[in-house]
Amino acid sequence: MSEQRFGEFVAVRREGDGHVAELVMDRPKAMNAVSTEMARSIGAACAALAADPSVRVVVLSSSAERAFCVGADLKERNSLSDAELVRQRPTTRGAYGGVLELPVPTVAAVHGFALGGGFELALACDVIVADETAVVGLPEVSVGVIPGGGGTQLLPRRVGAARAAELIFTARRVEAAEALALGLVDSVVAAGQDTAEAMALASRMAANSPVGLRAAKRALRLGHGMDLAAGLEIEDAAWRTVAFSGDRAEGVAAFNEKRKPNWPGQ
Repeated sequence: MSEQRFGEFVAVRREGDGHVAELVMDRPKAMNAVSTEMARSIGAACAALAADPSVRVVVLSSSAERAFCVGADLKERNSLSDAELVRQRPTTRGAYGGVLELPVPTVAAVHGFALGGGFELALACDVIVADETAVVGLPEVSVGVIPGGGGTQLLPRRVGAARAAELIFTARRVEAAEALALGLVDSVVAAGQDTAEAMALASRMAANSPVGLRAAKRALRLGHGMDLAAGLEIEDAAWRTVAFSGDRAEGVAAFNEKRKPNWPGQ
């Protein structure tokens, strides 16, 4: 396994063919509370992953035993002046936006607390795998702010406007079984198995065409919320980027020859 560090609190790990990259939040003593430094590192790691054509899927995980991520570092926030908070904002947005804008499929591996900005990082992923210890929620209004890492926009896209409003306005925490029933997470696995299950899912995704994966994600993201006619035009544009690709030619050849494809990735 190879590991690349981005500052003190973030690592990217890859093994085997390296097509699945694990982006690890590694600030266990603070349960991955997102400080300015950690936000900067998440953004930098995402930029590196986005620029690497060998990466097909990213898994967002945590090294902290009791939490995926407890959100913003409120101890640090308490020490910031208004001017400093304003200056910090682009850095924090860069972390959440960095995950959201990754051009490849993303899977969050959630255990323990995923609250506030921590749950927003999970919501920025395409699929959320949680273990049975997971507790999720957006409690920001209980401390006088709002979800500012994408939560007010991403949560209603998952569960609908009314359900998102209830969850955000009450600031309540939701345990794993209810989270699955409400659609806040996509699967619940045994305690301690979230990362293994997320990596297994990512590996199944990564076996497919890298050109196809990126184009499919682009169509899904850009088309969401559009009317059907506009969405179909977005889909058609994405189709045109893959229809004449080397991956498409290899995929069809491999199917007809009854063998595993060797994707050129272009």
